[in-house]
Amino acid sequence: MKAALLETLKKILSLEQPARLLGEQQLQLLEVTPEFGIHLVEFTLDSQGDLGIRQLAALILKQYVEAHWSEQSEKYNPPETPELTKSAIRQLLPQGLQDPTSKIRSSVAYAISAIAYWDWPESWPGLFEILMQALVSGNGHAVHGAMRVLTEFTREVTDIQIPHVAPVIFPEMYRIFSQADVYNIRTRSRAVEIFNSSVVLIHSITDINKNAAKSLLFPNLPMFVEAFIQSLAVPDGEKSDCGLKMEVLKCVTTLIKSFPKQMSQWLDRLLPQVWNTLTLSASIYVKTVVNMSEDSTDAVDSDGEVLGFENLVFGVFDFISGLVEVTKFRDPVRKSLEQLFYYIILYMQITEEQMQSWSECPDRFVEDEDEDTFSYSVRISGQDLLLSLASEFKHEAAVGLCATVRQHLQQAGESKSSNNPHWWKIHESCMLALGSVRDLIIDSIQDGKLEFDVNGFLNNVVLEDLNMDVSPFLLGRALWVASRFAAALEENMTRKFMEVAVQGLQPSQSAAVRISAVRAVYNFAEHFKSSDIIIQFLPSVVEQLVQISLQYAAETLSLVMEVIHIVLTISNDFTASCENKVGPLAIALFLKYTHDPVVTSLAHDIFKELTSNPKVSQTFQARLVPTVCSILQSPPDKIPLGMGSVALDTLCVLVRNSPKPLSGLIINQAFYPAAQVTLSTDDNATMQSGGECLRAYVSEAYDVISQWQDAQGNNGVHYVIEVISQLLSPKTSEFTAAFVGKLIIALIKKAGMALGESLHLMLRAVLSKMHQSETLSVMQSLILVFSSLFNTQLEAVLDFLSSIPDPTGRPALDFLLTEWCSRQSLFFGAYERKVSTVALCTTIQHIIQSNDQRFQAITVQGDEVFTATEGIRTRSMAVRAPPQWTVIPIVVKMVKLVVDELSHAIEQKQNASMDEFELDESWGDDELGSDDDALNGDDSGNDVGVLYSEFDSLDDDDDEDPDVINDPINDIDMQVYLTEFLQQLCQQPCYAAFQPHFNQTEKQTLKHIGVHC
Repeated sequence: MKAALLETLKKILSLEQPARLLGEQQLQLLEVTPEFGIHLVEFTLDSQGDLGIRQLAALILKQYVEAHWSEQSEKYNPPETPELTKSAIRQLLPQGLQDPTSKIRSSVAYAISAIAYWDWPESWPGLFEILMQALVSGNGHAVHGAMRVLTEFTREVTDIQIPHVAPVIFPEMYRIFSQADVYNIRTRSRAVEIFNSSVVLIHSITDINKNAAKSLLFPNLPMFVEAFIQSLAVPDGEKSDCGLKMEVLKCVTTLIKSFPKQMSQWLDRLLPQVWNTLTLSASIYVKTVVNMSEDSTDAVDSDGEVLGFENLVFGVFDFISGLVEVTKFRDPVRKSLEQLFYYIILYMQITEEQMQSWSECPDRFVEDEDEDTFSYSVRISGQDLLLSLASEFKHEAAVGLCATVRQHLQQAGESKSSNNPHWWKIHESCMLALGSVRDLIIDSIQDGKLEFDVNGFLNNVVLEDLNMDVSPFLLGRALWVASRFAAALEENMTRKFMEVAVQGLQPSQSAAVRISAVRAVYNFAEHFKSSDIIIQFLPSVVEQLVQISLQYAAETLSLVMEVIHIVLTISNDFTASCENKVGPLAIALFLKYTHDPVVTSLAHDIFKELTSNPKVSQTFQARLVPTVCSILQSPPDKIPLGMGSVALDTLCVLVRNSPKPLSGLIINQAFYPAAQVTLSTDDNATMQSGGECLRAYVSEAYDVISQWQDAQGNNGVHYVIEVISQLLSPKTSEFTAAFVGKLIIALIKKAGMALGESLHLMLRAVLSKMHQSETLSVMQSLILVFSSLFNTQLEAVLDFLSSIPDPTGRPALDFLLTEWCSRQSLFFGAYERKVSTVALCTTIQHIIQSNDQRFQAITVQGDEVFTATEGIRTRSMAVRAPPQWTVIPIVVKMVKLVVDELSHAIEQKQNASMDEFELDESWGDDELGSDDDALNGDDSGNDVGVLYSEFDSLDDDDDEDPDVINDPINDIDMQVYLTEFLQQLCQQPCYAAFQPHFNQTEKQTLKHIGVHC
């Protein structure tokens, strides 16, 4: 067996592909044998063996442990490792922690950590004794190996294990960190990282174990924090470097944010050390990174990874952000704003490396400098911190920033006079800082809180820099900042800057200047949308934008398309005049980049402006509609994957935004191909897009498509119903129905009783699709069909649901309400929640007023039942004893859900006006994780606020959906509506039957609106 495994490993390492494939197949056969894991360990530990074989064995061992060690593992693949094999592996494996090869030690450490996750302490009680012995052994390899185990283990340690882990490792981590003469910098950094990971977990479990921090962390806190303060004061050298300070700052930041009350006693001593780190690092950063006038000596961790100096700066910035997050710690930041901004601007300077990178790749320049960038650098981090401080301290920040800018500009002038070639970088950084908080600067000046001569700055600094040929990045930034302050410009200055911007778009300019000019044009166009002041420049602007769009790749192209779109919104006459340039360009880009959702979306924005313009709509449709129809009528194997879906989305844009009545092109040429491709495809995305496209036809042109007929005499409504049937078909994936609910609702609203028996068939299909669906978005789409009907045709839909059984034989009404109520708290989208919640209120009113017996026997799951002595529930406990729930009548569940919706509505308004409703950040013991807002009690009821907040970003989609905008339900103020509903409900005699079922959170919500419970 062992020999066979060795041969298999050799084959996997072979350079010949057939041998490798054969080895991988053999490995799958050997993997299920009892001795497999033991032999892998033996190969890994064989110091005389081939290093490649050892490393491969170690890698496979890690995968083996993940897949076979425990059947509770997410990656579990049968069979589970036999207990005798586990015991042998646990006995052998620790020997590898002192192996001379770092990669072997790391792999062994990972395997031990993965095993410990399942086996410690019950099945491997001696593990930590082995690790502690390694730490005090004096063997550098053994220390490194043991620290790697602890590093990995503390990242994954469970809430049930940490009470056993912390008392053992905290003293040892402190000992290692504090003995700078015994342990090297990297080992001491690991000790801090391990302590930090443990602190994060301890804080996370304070909600369920309030004594965790008091018993595990607080007794050790003084010695650690004192050691941290001392270490920050040690200059870089043999006993300290930027990597160690970075780990210390990360840990201190965690402590500040997690346990501010306990950390407050050390704040006065921590701040000077962090400040020194910030200021001393600035000089080093400017010399070694920004200007590269000196060589840097980056630290290297124990695995050979370079610890860039930038990471220390990130740590300082995160510490400052942590202070701002804690109310009691904001004053020191507020008092130091001017000095902070001084150094932030230093850190925001362009680096030599960035200049080279951006010059070589304009797309990277666009991406890195975008306000929504996913890139990360010290420059971006500094800008984020600046924006955070400006948002938090408002006018005080504006005053401090402008004072700092004056100081920097004066010093830059001195540097310029002394022929320092880098003087311009401070100018650029100051412009970036001021432009980033433009609104705050303008507001502060208007409110009389700030004295800053914007026009003087633009004239004496910005305009002067534009006339200097120092750096294209300075020229570009000067253009950008001028456009950001367009509101403060006089008309002659605006014209002057627009002339420079148009000049900056010319092909003779560098990429950095052209891209910055594009951004400047966007800002000018956005500000002067309703003014004629820049119209004279637009022909030249569009001409140059078209040229730029043909020369650069996707990132720059997206920026250019954004500007083209906003330029088209300024004047219908101008838009009509340039359709012959912009229309063909947008169509060409749309066809070239159908795989790029960003470019496609921007193309749609341009299509929208062109097709909605009455002066050019038909001309543009004549260009685009035949192209779209050609795509829709092409065989799937003749067009790129996904192109059919994008073509349907494009047609939807035309239907929604073209003047009404829709043109013959859109009706007679495009409707039938759209319906046919939706019916004939097996691609989920195409079916979804087809459904949305037909919804647009139904909403915008129902009368027209109901009269249109094909050669066989079928009208448009016939095809819409066919598409709905296809989307709901049991033969298709559940995801085809992700948007079908809106299509059905739109059709019912337009067609009404004219649907006849087709309506009942559709509703039966919706119920059938619900039975085969599990995904929340799909279930929400289907349930909302009935929610909408409950709001408009309650009696009729109740009769329908009561008259048909579900597949199990119970009434469909029972099934629907059970599914609906179990998911209501998970629904996302502001409009969708409104529709569903109003339907719940309508149904509750109906039940109370009519005493409808059809609801009496329906019961559903209520709140989770907790026992007073239950304590922490581990994963294994949850498997053995699933949670228990109360069972309550359906109408009670509905009322509870309505109360939860009210809680969410109140929370939404609190978030919108945080000045009126601020969270209590007192210094009491509640800080350890039990802080609740005004509506949260101490029970573990539905945490709807958390659930909803994850989907808040999706609410924006509702703002652009015409069907949503036109629905009166969308205009309902849910807090007012639900407050009135519940206040009226509590006056009903039946209210007493609801009161015993309210949990603490719901009682707090009702109390908030004056309802007794």
